Amino acid sequence: MPQNKINMALLLGDPSGIGPELISKLLTEEITNKANIVVIGEKNILEQGNKISGNKHDFKFVEDFNQIKFQNGNKYFLDISKGKNHDYKLSECSKESGESVLSALNLALELAKENKVHAINFGPFNKTSMKLGGNKYSDELHLMAEKLNVKNFFCEFNVIDNFWTARVTSHIPIKEVADHVKKEKIMKPIKLINEAMKLNGIESPRVAVQALNPHAEFGTEEKDEIIPAIEEAKKLGINADGPLPCDTSFITAYKNKNHDCIVGMYHDALQSGLKAFGFDRGVTVQGGLPVPITTPAHGTAFDIAGKNKANLEPTLNSFKIALTMAENKLNEQN
Repeated sequence: MPQNKINMALLLGDPSGIGPELISKLLTEEITNKANIVVIGEKNILEQGNKISGNKHDFKFVEDFNQIKFQNGNKYFLDISKGKNHDYKLSECSKESGESVLSALNLALELAKENKVHAINFGPFNKTSMKLGGNKYSDELHLMAEKLNVKNFFCEFNVIDNFWTARVTSHIPIKEVADHVKKEKIMKPIKLINEAMKLNGIESPRVAVQALNPHAEFGTEEKDEIIPAIEEAKKLGINADGPLPCDTSFITAYKNKNHDCIVGMYHDALQSGLKAFGFDRGVTVQGGLPVPITTPAHGTAFDIAGKNKANLEPTLNSFKIALTMAENKLNEQN
């Protein structure tokens, strides 16, 4: 492998959604030449994506990763069809779509474990189809963590315009949130997002921490748990600040550019601000995994699948983040 290029696995996403057409568009972008690209999927899904986007690609097709010789070209298609030529219907959840996604994802994760790929970027998955296809995990992040033997803390990062967010709790009832707002649990996403943003090229990330209660004062969690966590983070050399009241935190941190990222206590306190400022530009980074894995934050968009209307920007941004993180990670190791 050329020393200045990382190996990037691209996955087409759910074949019934906008993923294949987005990856088809992405592959025409000049930035993809900065990595050794292997697209993993079924050939007919690629062809459907190309038909929608109107693009063609000069791939070398292989059926085994060991057939790839990146010095002879930087874009390969690893065809996992194995004789199957299923016709996937657009805009429908199905067992077959889920099985296709899981086959491609599991292979990419195996290649990552073997250090044959250094980053994974994927078109949007559909959780219902994945469940129909046999996914036993609550979401793809937990599947990835299990397959990659992750024992440390991991969480999802949501990103707009390279402003990152992480949360202490995620998909739990709001009445349970306060029970989880403990110093040791707050420290974990603070440390993880600080490490991830350094890998993304921010030397000393300015980490904002949200409050739990209105105005950061109508309750005891700030004094008892959140402020001690912020002080502990500062002792570790992390540039942490807060607690910021939730209702103005995104204006302070993101709009006014006072911080590079924000850690919140619960799902909606972060997602409401994030989606208000940049729902159409969002990127999801799977945090805490040994290899950078990214995807656009939007879903499979069945309502516009096949219409060539999908916005490439989130996919392009997700590729850029995966590329930067993988390059910096490889440079650290060398």
